[in-house]
Amino acid sequence: MSEAAQVFAQPGRHRVAVLVRHGVIPLELGLVHQVFGRAAGPDGEPLYEVVTCAVEPGPVRTDADFPIHVAHGPQALAEADTVVVPATHEPDETETEGRLPEPLRDAFSLMRPGVRLASICTGAFVLAAAGLLDGRRATTHWMSTDDFRALYPRVRLDPDVLYVDEGAVLTSAGEAAGIDLCLHMVREDHGAAVANEVARRTVVPPHRDGGQAQFIRRPVPEPRVSSTGTARAWALDHLDRPLTLRELAARESMSVRTFTRRFREEVGMTPLRWLTQQRIERARHLLEETDAPVERIAADAGFGTASSLRQHFHAALGVSPRAYRRTFRTRTDQAAAA
Repeated sequence: MSEAAQVFAQPGRHRVAVLVRHGVIPLELGLVHQVFGRAAGPDGEPLYEVVTCAVEPGPVRTDADFPIHVAHGPQALAEADTVVVPATHEPDETETEGRLPEPLRDAFSLMRPGVRLASICTGAFVLAAAGLLDGRRATTHWMSTDDFRALYPRVRLDPDVLYVDEGAVLTSAGEAAGIDLCLHMVREDHGAAVANEVARRTVVPPHRDGGQAQFIRRPVPEPRVSSTGTARAWALDHLDRPLTLRELAARESMSVRTFTRRFREEVGMTPLRWLTQQRIERARHLLEETDAPVERIAADAGFGTASSLRQHFHAALGVSPRAYRRTFRTRTDQAAAA
């Protein structure tokens, strides 16, 4: 039996391989196992199998005062459905010269066509060096954006977000943003209910507002500003009704202009874009967890009409509400009947 066949022992489960390098950050390695490892169906059965691999099996240095022992070599990548590349605190050619070291190039050549790739923090340098991010949006840790742009000018870098989903290739910002990215992948694979349960067990929010722009150190300290959190919380309780910028601003006793500016500073997007995202999430939850007709869900989520819901849903997720419900309700019903 080949090593690849020995690595993944559970047929039928989505196989996640975490490719680590010397200097790996233990938090980034652990969070992948934590999020995917806790994802389970209604019957309690795990939905993923997660393994750690390296270009050479054996001891791998971390950025802490302890090494880890990695049992699996790059052959594990040949059987993976998803490959996650965490960051390292020992820069290699991907971060200094913009090229993929030969051992990594050989490892990447083992991956099957159609495998989903994701990076955490400066792991994005590896995907960029492999040419997988050319012409695509991507993100990385805000402290490394200047170096990234200099080495990989063909990548459309967005330094203000927590993660970027480009379909087959996904990237995330600093360490904790890896949790956001992994929860997003679980949500895309199995729906909001499964991802929310993972978040609940891990004691993290299922979705964080805004991007990493709110964490970037500014050259001049900014004056203390009022939060827009009260308005956001109120909006979430009233998604089923039309909401205006003037109404939200009034909740914080601000002008519309001031509210919009501060909202962008705190959340990383406009209030209207944020509202649309929250309404999409409300609709997803209702489609997965209830049998309510699409027209009722459109009203409850604040889209007003089924036609408006379909338009926004397709723009955000690429599928219609009915197709989405068919996918995730079928998975839930099948698992419950097993």
